[in-house]
Amino acid sequence: MKKPLLMTPGPTYVSEEVRMAMAGTITNPDLDLSFYDFYRTICQDIQQLLDTKDDTLILSGEGILGLEAACASLIEPGDKVLCLDNGIFGKGFGDFAKIYGGKITYFKGDYKRGIDSQQLKDFLEKNHDFKIATLVHCETPSGITNPIDQICPLLDTYGIISVVDAVSSVGGEEVHVDDAKIDILLGGSQKCLSAPPGLTFLSISPRAWNKILNRTMKIKSFYCNLAVWKSWYEDKWFPYTQPVSDLYGFATAVKRCLKDEDKLKRHARIAHAVRKAIQASGLELYPYSGFSNTVTTIQIPKGINFKTLFNEMLHDKNIMIGGAFDFLENRVFRIGHMGENCYEDKVLVTLKALEDILRKHDVPLKESLYEVFLDN
Repeated sequence: MKKPLLMTPGPTYVSEEVRMAMAGTITNPDLDLSFYDFYRTICQDIQQLLDTKDDTLILSGEGILGLEAACASLIEPGDKVLCLDNGIFGKGFGDFAKIYGGKITYFKGDYKRGIDSQQLKDFLEKNHDFKIATLVHCETPSGITNPIDQICPLLDTYGIISVVDAVSSVGGEEVHVDDAKIDILLGGSQKCLSAPPGLTFLSISPRAWNKILNRTMKIKSFYCNLAVWKSWYEDKWFPYTQPVSDLYGFATAVKRCLKDEDKLKRHARIAHAVRKAIQASGLELYPYSGFSNTVTTIQIPKGINFKTLFNEMLHDKNIMIGGAFDFLENRVFRIGHMGENCYEDKVLVTLKALEDILRKHDVPLKESLYEVFLDN
């Protein structure tokens, strides 16, 4: 059987151009001085993508590496950390902070809405004795996007270092690191940038560097230690051997994303049309507001369960959709419309297949999913 159409919220489809780039000639990245310039060029492209003048890095490891590296490098035992929690990943950020001795306070939001910046402002007026705050831009399991352009300036007002998980949003949502006063922003290769899984990228502000480089206690990690990267280019030294082929593909994926001037409008347009189709059909979205432009999360209707839906989409239609975990397991399914997945033809065939399977199981639909999608 040919490989299925990946309509999951990452990993996504990878273009032939990116795949071919990964077949480039291998070099020794530690000894080949031109590779340091190549790596720096990728970092400069990421700066452009994130709209920042801050330093950027690419780390060899899936997006979780960036989250842990930020916590390991910033947090010292006893540091007060504010964890903005309105979803599975937002809450989970606190677990990483605890590993490195952070004293966690949770600011809990509605799990079906984006973080309310006014409520956060009211909270911070009375409680702002924090060194670091963690938050998620796109809560991928629930399909919610948080307003980082409002939240991070609030944190900055009190000198709180912000760490933003933007793994599922960079390239599909508006991200302006400098304007939003974000200290560390984390991304991943396999989401909207549509490169293979395996790389984390991040931006680091001068304030974050100052915290990392002037700690009382040494960082209890090497692989997660961002401090060892501070002068990598000047010293022509990488902390570990770089994944050459992955970086070849990633460099091409980033350039493709930069050249795609319509990408943010397309993500917004297709996400809007998907939500309209879901609602018109009588199916229920999971969130009430703060909808993501990169993933739509839908409640599983009566008459079918997730295992059946997933298996029939995969085996009968050759399309892979996403489920969820934690408290959302078997309650929702997810359609990823991000990066190379975010084109009308791929979404249309997915909705047509979904409609066929739901009707097969006598799930009532008020209107046709794919016809409403086409009309919007």
